[in-house]
Amino acid sequence: MRRRLVLAGLLVLALQGCGVPDEHAPRPLESSLVIVSPPRQAAENTAGPVIERLYLVRGDRLVAVDRRVGSTGDVSVLLGHLAAGPTDDELDEGLTSALTGTDLVRGVRLVDGTAEVSFRVQEGGRTDDILAIGQIVCTLDSRTDVDTVRFLLDGQVVKVPRADGMLTELPLTTADYRPLIIAR
Repeated sequence: MRRRLVLAGLLVLALQGCGVPDEHAPRPLESSLVIVSPPRQAAENTAGPVIERLYLVRGDRLVAVDRRVGSTGDVSVLLGHLAAGPTDDELDEGLTSALTGTDLVRGVRLVDGTAEVSFRVQEGGRTDDILAIGQIVCTLDSRTDVDTVRFLLDGQVVKVPRADGMLTELPLTTADYRPLIIAR
C-alpha cells in the first residue's frame, strides 16, 4: 500500500511540472501557416477552367496531380492548395502528403523567377524530409513563372535534401526530384 502511495505522489509531482506555464490572461496564438489555405470544399471543386499541378505522395514516391481550379493565384495560393492536402478522391487513390499536419512553411514569395520558401523553425531544427521538400519544389516549379525554388530560414538560405539525399543550398527544380516521381 505504501508503495502505491509513493508512486501516486510521484505521478502528481511529475504532472505538475509538465513544462506548461500558468498564464493569467488569454493571448493570441500564432497561426501555423501564413500561406493561403483554401477550405476543404474548394479543394474538391473540379469545375474550374484552370489546371494547377500539385505533387502528392504515394508510398515513398511523388505523384503529379492535376486539379481544376477557378483561377491561377500567386505562388502562396498554390502552396496553400498543397498544404490543404489531398482531396477525398485523391485519398481514395492512395495519395497522401508529407506536409499534412506540419507547420514547416511560414510563407513563399516569387523573386525574379525564384520561389523563395520561408521555413518556420522546427523543434530539433530538422528541415530534411525529402518528400515534403520534393512536393514543394515540384509543385512550385510546375508554374510557368517559377524557374527555381530555394529555401530560407530566418531570411538566410538553408540547405535541403535533393532526391539523392545530398544537401544543397542551390536553387532547385523538378529535375532534382525526378528519381522520386512516378506516374499516377
